[in-house]
Amino acid sequence: MPTDLTEVIYTSEASAKGGRAGHVHSTDGVIDLDLGKPGSESNPKANPETLFAAGYAACFQGALANRAQTQGIDTSDSTVTADVSLGKTADGGVGLAVELKVEIPGVEAAKARELVELAHQFCPYSKATRGNINVTLTVL
Repeated sequence: MPTDLTEVIYTSEASAKGGRAGHVHSTDGVIDLDLGKPGSESNPKANPETLFAAGYAACFQGALANRAQTQGIDTSDSTVTADVSLGKTADGGVGLAVELKVEIPGVEAAKARELVELAHQFCPYSKATRGNINVTLTVL
């Protein structure tokens, strides 16, 4: 079931030309970079998975901070790392999987797991991926 927006808070626009080895830019000029195919170690460049990982990690950390704040917990020292994997699927195509690795210094393990689960329910990226790709939550 899609999530309907009741009010638009922000809209971002970006364009791509040339696919995975092309160029992306955002209308506001914040992003303007060449892309490279994944695994090019001799000339590494951002790729769609890199950009998705960065966006998901940042969004999830914001959701974590929001959920923690409702309980009076400071997570400003936390780190969220998103490992985005591109791989083959059973239907012969390709798909994505994500592992979110979350470290919350100074927060007991059980509470950290609780906060990560709450953030996963709240995060817009998690909502968008839920039921579409595998997302694994790892609390460090």
